[in-house]
Amino acid sequence: MKKHAACYFVVFCAITIGYLSKRSTADLDATPRITVTYNELSDAKWFNDNVKNYSTLLLEDENGILYVGARGAIFSLNSSDISQRSWRTIHWEVNAKETKTCQDKGRNNQTECFNHIRLLQRFNKTHLYVCGTHAFSPLCCYINVKTFLLPATFEDGKEKCPYDPVIGYTGLIIDGGLYTASRYAFHSAPDIRRNIVPHALKAEASPLHWLMGDAEFVTSALIRESLTTAIGDDDKIYYFFNENIMEDTSEFLEKTKVARVARVCKSDIGGKKILQRKWTSFLKARLFCSSPYSEILKSAYTLDVGNWEATIFYAAFMYQWGNMKFSVVCRYSLPDIQKVFEGPYMEYQDSSRKWTKYNGEVPKPRPGSCITNEFRNSGYNSSQDLPNNVLDFVKLHPLVSEVVKPIGDQQLLSKKNIVYTRIAVDRVTALDEQQYDVLFLGTDTGYIHKAVVINNKVHIIEEINVFKTPEAVENLVISKKQNSLYIGAQSGVLQLPLSGCNQYTSCYDCILARNPYCGWDGSTCREHLTSPNWVQMTQDMQNGNRGCLNDTDEAPPIKKVRTVLKGDDVLLQCDLRSNLARPQWFVNGSDPLDSDDAHHRVGNDGLLITNALLEHSGEYSCYSEERGLQAIVTSYNVSVLLELKGKIYSEPTPFVQLPTPAPQGSSQLEFVYISIITILGGLCLVLSIVLVSVSCQQKRKGKYITANSRMNAVELQTVSSNFKDKSEERNNYSDGCLQIIPGEAPTSPPSKLNPPPPPPPPPLPSEFTNGISTLPNMLRKMNGNSYMLLRQNDEASSPLYNSFTEELSKILEKRKHTQLVEKLDESSV
Repeated sequence: MKKHAACYFVVFCAITIGYLSKRSTADLDATPRITVTYNELSDAKWFNDNVKNYSTLLLEDENGILYVGARGAIFSLNSSDISQRSWRTIHWEVNAKETKTCQDKGRNNQTECFNHIRLLQRFNKTHLYVCGTHAFSPLCCYINVKTFLLPATFEDGKEKCPYDPVIGYTGLIIDGGLYTASRYAFHSAPDIRRNIVPHALKAEASPLHWLMGDAEFVTSALIRESLTTAIGDDDKIYYFFNENIMEDTSEFLEKTKVARVARVCKSDIGGKKILQRKWTSFLKARLFCSSPYSEILKSAYTLDVGNWEATIFYAAFMYQWGNMKFSVVCRYSLPDIQKVFEGPYMEYQDSSRKWTKYNGEVPKPRPGSCITNEFRNSGYNSSQDLPNNVLDFVKLHPLVSEVVKPIGDQQLLSKKNIVYTRIAVDRVTALDEQQYDVLFLGTDTGYIHKAVVINNKVHIIEEINVFKTPEAVENLVISKKQNSLYIGAQSGVLQLPLSGCNQYTSCYDCILARNPYCGWDGSTCREHLTSPNWVQMTQDMQNGNRGCLNDTDEAPPIKKVRTVLKGDDVLLQCDLRSNLARPQWFVNGSDPLDSDDAHHRVGNDGLLITNALLEHSGEYSCYSEERGLQAIVTSYNVSVLLELKGKIYSEPTPFVQLPTPAPQGSSQLEFVYISIITILGGLCLVLSIVLVSVSCQQKRKGKYITANSRMNAVELQTVSSNFKDKSEERNNYSDGCLQIIPGEAPTSPPSKLNPPPPPPPPPLPSEFTNGISTLPNMLRKMNGNSYMLLRQNDEASSPLYNSFTEELSKILEKRKHTQLVEKLDESSV
């Protein structure tokens, strides 16, 4: 068995690689162009109260209201600014008795024995319909939107709302009917239901389950297919969910998750004798994205473009390969899904216990279809008029054999080690009068990836860290009227502008972003849809590099000064805002940097000049190069000196040359030699006495304690020591070239005879720091959430180094002996 499982796994890996190799890795694994940290959020509006789990959102753009369902509360917020203090609140919590009953059922009092709002829908013009888990005893109620008060009466919600606050669930109210899908009770099978009389319907549970026992529902969508149709078709509800695969029962695949899409007809009222109070129009199909096996649907979004025939479904999947997780995004067209549902069926073979393609005769009218004009002309005006053989066929053939493939038979985006939890899509008309789909992808760590689809490829405009501490994005809602994105999570609701144009400060930055909301008007980057002179604005969605003049609109950067001694190292930092840009260095205006020079180390974060020579003096300019455009980032004036000017350090004692005696007799020479020996002997005697005296004092004070001491000594370090692993030491101070590191000292109180400690050395001027001690902790943000850090002082460093930072550390480690001055007087300590 194990050998077979291993073979299956090898085949799975090979096929998965084959599917992923249809497009290059560079095309699929897009890098976010810029990273916006939480502290850089300028236009964000935040709402939270003294509750948790703000995951159920209902936006009513026409009324300017955002309804929020949380744990034990319902809020009515101003959709233009959710942070305003004028919101209304309904508190709907459980009492102590209900909490005790929930605990007696074995549920968790910290997470489950509350009233989590799971359904929040508009019922009619005056009321909302709301359902909550209510401590594992679901309840539903109608709320008057004018009074916004909790009613006195409630409905049993056990057939409409799940017990569990985290189980997969979706619900829609359509023309007065409540359509839900979930696992409702403790151990009940998953079901798709219409719960409002007179025609309440369920899925068939025997003899074959239409839904596997582990089915987890993700979302649902109504498609008004009855509009502008000549065949008299019916509206349909599409359900997206995951379940164990049922097409193959081999050992390796029997517990493999796959994504599904199912549909039912809105006018279905069940059969008359067969399939009474059961769906007669239920069909389901495999939803395929990139992996032939083990693909879990995390979120789906229905993009309504005004014409139901052009409806597009966007879906975010996650699959795991060993210890590595992948997120994949695909899109599907409604006509492709319809075509699959009109194809051949699957049939369960009792002999082999497998589902195989059905090749027999299909009864008429076609099983699983909605009632159309063709049906009515044959005398079938409702589902209760359908023949028994059609209903029997539906009962045994809920699955179709063909799979729903993405548009173009390929995925749009694949991200490694990122889990997309939610997706929302907006269609935007750019200045070139073409429409572009903008994707908002929420991650399980609290990031939003804003991306645009250009020529069937995804360009990630930016990634935004929307939460101070990592938490999953649980809901995303787009408001075209308010130009806002609403983000629901456990800790609260966040409102962000859809465009984010104000963060682009130059024409180059605005054009390179390829943000379809934004254009350059000659002085600022702004939304072209709200600009009166949008015709004169500049935007380049296809190439992202046209429209700006050669001269940049930005003021030239202030030149920085770096002064170093010959033989020392200097780091010139160049912090690029774009993760897609690369640095280009020029010397003295126009000369490209000599990359073959052994003294130059160029990285994405800066230029390191090692063992500087006099000819390395000059002006160094760093440019950001992206898609053929160059913009200056920073400029330095570097001066390499033979010696340090001024008396910043005490000068070493000059060597006094003894005068050379004139040639005389041997007696005079002997006298000189004896005099020198006598002087040196006297010096040695004095030094010996001093050493003995110091030793005696040391014995009287006791030995130095080497651990658990409270007092501090000092330790000197060179510039290169800044990059040693000192993150474990405490109270680490830097003066640019030297560091005074706390050490150990005796715990006994100081004697009155002890001299006061010497003063610390004066700090060096900023121009002598070599650009190293002033480095920021965050030097580079690469490909999403990865960062490169250089260790400075007592800051903990990241384990993620690139080749440049590793090279820098190695070079500086080898040069620990180098100091700004070759000899230091003891008074500098």
